Amino acid sequence: MTRLEPTALPERSRLVADALAAAGVAATIRQLADSTRTAAAAAAALDCEVGAIANSLVFVSDDEPVLVMTSGAHRVDTEALARRWGRGSLRRATPEQVRAATGQAIGGVAPVGHPHPLPAVVDEALAGYPVVWAAAGTPHTVFATTATDLVRLTGGRLLPVTA
Repeated sequence: MTRLEPTALPERSRLVADALAAAGVAATIRQLADSTRTAAAAAAALDCEVGAIANSLVFVSDDEPVLVMTSGAHRVDTEALARRWGRGSLRRATPEQVRAATGQAIGGVAPVGHPHPLPAVVDEALAGYPVVWAAAGTPHTVFATTATDLVRLTGGRLLPVTA
């Protein structure tokens, strides 16, 4: 695992680093040799539990993109989450919709660094880990954070995402 200075970061990760700094979050973005495109791959690369991986998933609800930060150990129950969140139905965004909403590719979507903030939910299960790992704008970059900081960074709500 390599720690990168902000000037050595890929462009998408620099945007994430800038957003973290602007929010007062002191996080070091790390570049991994292997892709973190899946929670299992990220957990193996970081030597942590898969549940401590904060997956950034983009859905479309009420004709707008929304961000769901879920534990890598969970699958989102879209019907239950939409009900809890008070939104219309949730459907997975296409890769093109993800890129348009976040400026980032699937597998590297960070909780921040998007062109515009997205309505967000953070899986309450992430609060059970003292450290969680989130993508930092590319499938090879990550940063350590907490569920509390994810809620603050995204302006989101802490909710269960499973049935």
